[in-house]
Amino acid sequence: MPEGFIAIRRLKPVSILLLVMLSAFLGACSGPPENGPLEVKWDRDACERCRMVLSDRNHSAQVRYQPEDKKRSQVLMFDDIGCALLWLEDKPWRDDPKTEIWVNDHRTGKWIDARTATYVQGQITPMEYGLGAQSEAAADGLDFAAAKQHIFDIEERFNAHSTHLVDKLREQAEQRREINQSENKGQNEQ
Repeated sequence: MPEGFIAIRRLKPVSILLLVMLSAFLGACSGPPENGPLEVKWDRDACERCRMVLSDRNHSAQVRYQPEDKKRSQVLMFDDIGCALLWLEDKPWRDDPKTEIWVNDHRTGKWIDARTATYVQGQITPMEYGLGAQSEAAADGLDFAAAKQHIFDIEERFNAHSTHLVDKLREQAEQRREINQSENKGQNEQ
């Protein structure tokens, strides 16, 4: 028999029990990492801002921050980089260097640092901000500051995600009625 096996057999049952309990205790105390993104439970975790379920593995975001009254950092999940940056805007830890922002690479789904990423426009994203992140530079790509400005411009222009959905649908229905009426009026005059 191997030498290590013989040594374990010589231990008393109480000693083995203590070793198992110590291992379990140390494993339980480790907790989640204190930096970097966490594993997402796709189609179960919800966006902190809009409450939509995270299902797009190429356009999600995470924010890790250190609350003033806590010893450990907290991580929040977002379905779109737009939701993350809009949510973060009025938080006291927004500019804290310890605050981490992670976003999926739109091509691979790999988590990358949102502040150093390049953002390409024209993507189909969960909240329609249209930005895909990537770690490599792109000829027409936006840096973090320009991407943030793009998101705030869209939000201001369309007020897309602060209007109640029913009101938005009513507004769209009224616009369709007006278009149809003007088209019908033009056809009747011919």
